[in-house]
Amino acid sequence: MADLAERLADIVGTGHVDTGDAISDDLTHDECLTVTAVEPAAVVHPASTDEVAAVMAVATELGVPVTARGSGTGLSGACTPVAGGLVVSFDRMSSVLEIDTENHLVVVQPGVTLAQLDAELAEHGLVYPVFPGEYSASLGGNIATNAGGMRAVKYGVTRHHVLGLEAVLATGEVIRTGGRVVKVSTGYDLTQLIIGSEGTLALVTEAVLRVYPRAPHGATVLAPFATLEGVTSAVPKVVASGVGPLILEYIDLLTMSATTAHVGLDLGIPEEVASAALAYLVVSMESTHADRLDEDVAAVSELLADLGAIDVYVLPPSAAGALIDAREKAFWVAKANGADDIVDVVVPRASIPEFMEQVQAIAGETASWIAGCGHAGDGNVHLAVFQADPAVRSEVMRRLFAAGMAMGGAISGEHGLGTAKNGYFLELADPAVVALMRRIKGAFDPTGILNPGTLLDVAPSH
Repeated sequence: MADLAERLADIVGTGHVDTGDAISDDLTHDECLTVTAVEPAAVVHPASTDEVAAVMAVATELGVPVTARGSGTGLSGACTPVAGGLVVSFDRMSSVLEIDTENHLVVVQPGVTLAQLDAELAEHGLVYPVFPGEYSASLGGNIATNAGGMRAVKYGVTRHHVLGLEAVLATGEVIRTGGRVVKVSTGYDLTQLIIGSEGTLALVTEAVLRVYPRAPHGATVLAPFATLEGVTSAVPKVVASGVGPLILEYIDLLTMSATTAHVGLDLGIPEEVASAALAYLVVSMESTHADRLDEDVAAVSELLADLGAIDVYVLPPSAAGALIDAREKAFWVAKANGADDIVDVVVPRASIPEFMEQVQAIAGETASWIAGCGHAGDGNVHLAVFQADPAVRSEVMRRLFAAGMAMGGAISGEHGLGTAKNGYFLELADPAVVALMRRIKGAFDPTGILNPGTLLDVAPSH
């Protein structure tokens, strides 16, 4: 390891390699509730693609496992280091390299955060529409996990906005995929392979992203329902109405109470309504024209009333912003209240009522408590699982994942598998699919040094 540190220092400079006590505790874990922190042998902070390439060449030569690191806001343990391995931190590669207002694209380094990009784009009247809930998250991390968020119902997820990548392979080779155009029909789409690969195929060092005009007008409607089934049944009809919601979220009673209390938010809902409501639907819309937005708000409000909402509220902008912010903090609320695990299963949105029925059955049969909210518009269900017994909790998780997959869904809609959920994936997925993924992994990373223990491997013992 001394040889490794010395060679890394020759590449990036002595002050940009951390070992021993110099390694920050924050770099030993992400925000996953179930994965134990691991201290790597070294953390390197490259400042350029050339330095990343040289680092990877050394790691391959010495057979050292490598874990890429952005802001560490992930929820699946995907950036947890390997004992004796190397962490490549992208904190020094955090520049917005170009904002192309004519072609509506930006070029960023992987360490750029969502908050940083949003602030720079706002000056040009543009927006990058993927907001997975934590604005300190890095673009590199978002690409690695194919992050989504509440706006996916309108704009899609990360992979819908990445036009091209610069990436470094395990061997130190630098490749460019895609480009600066919105359509390509030239060979295999390596860009899409790398997106969502959680650092197991390549290290992204630059990304070309699509951006959009920033809508100047927005409004949020809140509709309490007497049952969760009433909310989830209303979702397909809202989508089919043609208003094109920006955000379409469901929040169950317990999660609504906990999240609003966590941020000290009073929505002013009358007690008689609040006491009758077991779930809420949040519908946000945006438009370039205020009159069109007013028409959409009126149409959605009328539709929700017809679909059985107890009442319908058009929230003031300040309250709407606070509610969305509170919803984005739902994970931190669950963590603060002692959740043992979290789930982000995705199912076809029309299957949400059926899936939630199975959730409640699983909770009852295992004496567990399961509460949550979700991106109802795209079927991404977020649940906090409270079950202290590890063996029982493993059964709960397996049954939840199996139920979602049986409906045509997937184990994770946006958090990724990491080291926390990959075991369930390997157990439940089609073996032929897993075998093909392993062959792809071998083509990109022949010696298997990129993020071992993630996605396709059992995590190394610590």
